[in-house]
Amino acid sequence: MTGISSPPPVTIRKRRPRYEGIVVRHRRLCSSRGGGACSCSPGFQAQVWSARERKTIRKTFATLGDARAWRQESQVALRKGTLRAPSRTTLREAAEEWLAAAEDGRARTRSGDPFKPSAIRAYRQALNHRVLPKMGHLRLTAVSLNALQEIADRLSADGLSASTVRNTMLPLRAIYRQACRRAEVAINPTAGLSLPAVRGTRERIAAPTEIRLLLDALPATERAIYATALYAGLRLGELQALCWANVDFKLNLIRVERSWDRQTGFVSPKSRAGTRRIPITRTLRRELLNYKLQHGKSGHEGFVFPNRNGTRPFNPGTIKLHTSKAWKEKRIAPISLHECRHSYAAYMIAAGINFKALSTYMGHASITITLDRYGHLLPGNESHAANLLEAWLSQAVS
Repeated sequence: MTGISSPPPVTIRKRRPRYEGIVVRHRRLCSSRGGGACSCSPGFQAQVWSARERKTIRKTFATLGDARAWRQESQVALRKGTLRAPSRTTLREAAEEWLAAAEDGRARTRSGDPFKPSAIRAYRQALNHRVLPKMGHLRLTAVSLNALQEIADRLSADGLSASTVRNTMLPLRAIYRQACRRAEVAINPTAGLSLPAVRGTRERIAAPTEIRLLLDALPATERAIYATALYAGLRLGELQALCWANVDFKLNLIRVERSWDRQTGFVSPKSRAGTRRIPITRTLRRELLNYKLQHGKSGHEGFVFPNRNGTRPFNPGTIKLHTSKAWKEKRIAPISLHECRHSYAAYMIAAGINFKALSTYMGHASITITLDRYGHLLPGNESHAANLLEAWLSQAVS
């Protein structure tokens, strides 16, 4: 028939294929939300079900391929136990909880010892100044290895020492170890961190011929403190906490049973091995007896090296000021109390004391620490070692 127009062709719109666990996510202002045609570039939200936490884990991607790949990988990770539903706990909240647990003794070191107050203060400062301002708002599960590595690299680039960078990451490692034990995270982002190597600085070791010059230039109190550090190798906090009751002149022993923290007061030694007995040499015995006679018996049960009021231990800053002035007047190279401890170790090695005994006297948690720190001081060189080997081989053959 003429005059009758044919109906317009029907346009069939192809629907996107549906994939299980993936939905299209349109933008907020997209026309499709009002029933019209899509006017945006939609994303694709993939989701998996975590039976362990009874939660759905969701993540949105720009492409369908990325969403499908993530969903497949996540299902495998859930079966292996390497994926968890996102924790609502932020890094800042976890850090505050861990610091509180460390302060009251619930969180401990890997060896089972409580954290020292000075270590907790250092951890708190590192977290508050270098980590939490940048990522404290993130959830524990949102902190990645790349993000932590970027912070470590930035600290190094800013000129901070290798030890400072490592000490910044130490509390994070402890926080995530605890989170892993509680199954709050499946992967520890601190496990693969690449941190700068801490290269030890060469410590000054006083030659035996220097000791008398160093001590003779000092007033009585400073002389006794430095003599004890040189001849017994005590740490600073152990020198401050030392009481006359722990100095046994009959058995010629110093019993180290506690240390001193500038804010907390008396604390336990650095480790379990820190509680120890150290032999008193004749020279040290003479120095301590002379010092005790000069100060009378009134402080018999008190600090061996008190401050001016006798109520607290000596102030390291004041001692350093007095000793530096005295040595400068005599044109003698100064030495720190920590370097006196190193000198003590060197003297013991040179005298032939075996490393197991030295490790005990130094209060090291392991003989490995002693070997790593002082192994280079062992007597002998290449020619000496070659001669020893040659002598042994000759004797074995004969």
